[in-house]
Amino acid sequence: MNVVVVESPAKAKTINKYLGKDYIVLASYGHIRDLPAKDGSVRPDENFSMDWEMDARSKKQFKDITDAMKGADKLYLATDPDREGEAISWHVQEVLANKRLLKGVDVKRIVFHEITKQAVLDAVASPREVNQELVEAYLARRALDYLVGFNLSPVLWRKLPGSRSAGRVQSVALRLICEREAEIEAFKADEYWTVDAKFTTPKRKTIAANLTHLNGDKLAKLDIGNEAAANKAVTTVEAGSYTVADVERKKTRRHPAPPFTTSTLQQEASRKLGFGAKRTMQVAQKLYEGINLGGETVGLITYMRTDAVNLSNEAIFGARDLIKDQYGDKYVPESPRTYKTKAKNAQEAHEAIRPTAVTRRPEEMARYLDADQLKLYSLIWKRTVACQMESAVLDQVGVVIQSADKQTWLRASGSVVVFDGFLTLYQEGRDDNGDDEKSDKILPDVQTGDTLNLGPVNADQHFTQPPPRYSEASLVKKMEELGIGRPSTYASIISVLQDRDYVRLDKKRFIPEDRGRLVTAFLENFFERYVQYDFTANLEDQLDEISNGAEDWQKVLRDFWAAFSAAVEDTKELRVRDVLDALDKDLEEHFFHENEEGKDPRVCPTCGEGRLSLKLGKFGAFIGCSNYPDCRYTRPLIQEDSGDGALPDLEAGPKELGLDPETGEMVTMRRGPYGIYVQIGDIDPEDKKKKPKRASLTSDMNPAEMDLEKALKLLSLPRNVGIFPDTGEMIKAGIGRFGPYVSVGKTFVSIKEDSPYTIGENRAIDLIHEKMEKTQMVVLGQHPDEKKDIILQNGRWGPFVKVGRINARLPKDMEREDVTLEIAIEMLNKKGAGKKKATKKKTAAKKTTKKAPAKKAATKKTAKADAADE
Repeated sequence: MNVVVVESPAKAKTINKYLGKDYIVLASYGHIRDLPAKDGSVRPDENFSMDWEMDARSKKQFKDITDAMKGADKLYLATDPDREGEAISWHVQEVLANKRLLKGVDVKRIVFHEITKQAVLDAVASPREVNQELVEAYLARRALDYLVGFNLSPVLWRKLPGSRSAGRVQSVALRLICEREAEIEAFKADEYWTVDAKFTTPKRKTIAANLTHLNGDKLAKLDIGNEAAANKAVTTVEAGSYTVADVERKKTRRHPAPPFTTSTLQQEASRKLGFGAKRTMQVAQKLYEGINLGGETVGLITYMRTDAVNLSNEAIFGARDLIKDQYGDKYVPESPRTYKTKAKNAQEAHEAIRPTAVTRRPEEMARYLDADQLKLYSLIWKRTVACQMESAVLDQVGVVIQSADKQTWLRASGSVVVFDGFLTLYQEGRDDNGDDEKSDKILPDVQTGDTLNLGPVNADQHFTQPPPRYSEASLVKKMEELGIGRPSTYASIISVLQDRDYVRLDKKRFIPEDRGRLVTAFLENFFERYVQYDFTANLEDQLDEISNGAEDWQKVLRDFWAAFSAAVEDTKELRVRDVLDALDKDLEEHFFHENEEGKDPRVCPTCGEGRLSLKLGKFGAFIGCSNYPDCRYTRPLIQEDSGDGALPDLEAGPKELGLDPETGEMVTMRRGPYGIYVQIGDIDPEDKKKKPKRASLTSDMNPAEMDLEKALKLLSLPRNVGIFPDTGEMIKAGIGRFGPYVSVGKTFVSIKEDSPYTIGENRAIDLIHEKMEKTQMVVLGQHPDEKKDIILQNGRWGPFVKVGRINARLPKDMEREDVTLEIAIEMLNKKGAGKKKATKKKTAAKKTTKKAPAKKAATKKTAKADAADE
């Protein structure tokens, strides 16, 4: 019997059909082992030896492989054809060897870049050994990430409460986003004006031109800096008579972009489809692993983690044949187009991302694919075919217009597509359009010496723009340019930054949260070397050299660890006050803006004497007064803006809005630790457990405009909408943490087009039914410790299980159908469910212990004082 190990069960089913009854194909479900999440899993003093462990889920799933190996003759390790796949094969081989299951078994490594029958059979026919150099590169990368995470993150927790974690590549990507935001904040807009004029040609056609020379001098972008100068320029233009001084004509050729790599696919899917990097890779994974095409499961695209842009001859000539049949001979170039990767160390022997067969046109695949799959497949198909098409030909025309005295020049430019070539099928998207982008406009036919009649002359005001914030596409592009990380890791890096609340995505652009800026400022001040772009890129190059066999992986780790451990050691004597002073100075421009009245933004608005500065509390950073405790003024790092810059003065106490007509109690607006809110009545001194009703203002509400009517409307939520027919439960409408919603039981539906104040029963029922169909919510059973239902459902980022407020996403290689109650409990326990019981027992045990002697109590007091001093 021949055993084949792949990564996912979906892939296993497909490949089993190709290989037949002499083979058993089993899934490893991704990585089977990892470094334990505890200190000491990587030991620098023992030449970076590592401990590996299998969790309970992996042990259970791996049992099928160990059982199959007991009667096996051959083992084919067929995990993904990249460095991570090589590492998984190595782990499988190591575990089986430790279990003494490989005696007399021929172990081979096979790779295929597309899941088609021929590709799989070819791979089995030409096996190789596990590539030890790729494995060593994996070991070095995993050890580096572990050492940075387990040594740098605790420093952050101690010295910068409220921060979550730091990572070798994650922190550098965060620095990019923070630096761009600082550039935007520091940007001072410059005013400038442009002057354009319209002319009539001898054939009575209109031509528009822009002023380029004035008084014989060539104009720079900012030379006309105000309205007076613009009006003077208009007058000068109007005073002249004009002829065509020159007509420049030239043909240009625009060539198609190369086929997709991981990075360019993520960028283009972001620009054209609005997909995030993570979503792109999830959809691509499905297309690669296989789609059921009328009873046969077929991989529709080649492997989607690649740096290479080359195509196989089969793919090139298949595309050329299709182009000839569909578009004609003139769209097929004389010789096939070949592309070379710019990456220093492209994935070994990979192709670019392409359809496994270009004959499978997107319109033919539409009935087999969901909406996202069809969009991404169409994008890949078009890019692949277009890369083998003829270049587009454009006529570019530039017309120079001069005044009679040759002191005033204007220029008109345009272009026309003579032959569309590849543009008939595909045009690459752009991230950000600059000021100098030219529009493709057709100019009327004019000749040198033609006299032109001057028409209206206009002046337009402009202001220079700051650099744009990073989108997912432009961030991925920048990281690739700098050599930070590798394309296959970009999706997870971006997800971590958002999950840690270091950045947020607003209108598809990354904005750093203040927590992220604090972490970046801390690292730049105290770990500067490790967030430098060159240092990170050079380290990536060294990892690539290990995979080429040119560097020793343990030497690379030794060199890194010597300097890094010393830097961590230096922070032990660092006081929290020193950290705050450094960050306060570094982020002064961000947190303390100059106001229009010219008042010092550092002066405390309450006492008028204290100085505002950065403080740290249990839950993170805030702004506080230096006269504490005499003055208790504080404010969060981000202040609510009322739109006109004025904030209601709530520092002295609540603002009364009026009496509630139903209860007769006062309705007030107050500031709390989490923002501004409205409240009816006050806490009853005789029953302090009974809390008055309150509601937070949403981000789109202006505190300065809040009145009694608006406050009562807000406090009326949540309201009862009607009965949900499926369960008999009440439907409620309200405003929550993520905005307006309707809910029934445990199902919440965000509402965007409807108002929570007016939404009707029928509309709410329809929305809830849509959500239930989309999420496919299933109750698996009850959690033994939480005593609550465990729910399996689909979410924005894929299937997940949850109990109460604790969620756990399914690994990418696990299907919904594979999730049992036991697996769900295990996943949720890792996330923190079921730990309440243990915590209560621990607390109870502490209460029963005897009080420490006076000497120990004094020591504890001293330690507390030291901590306060820090």
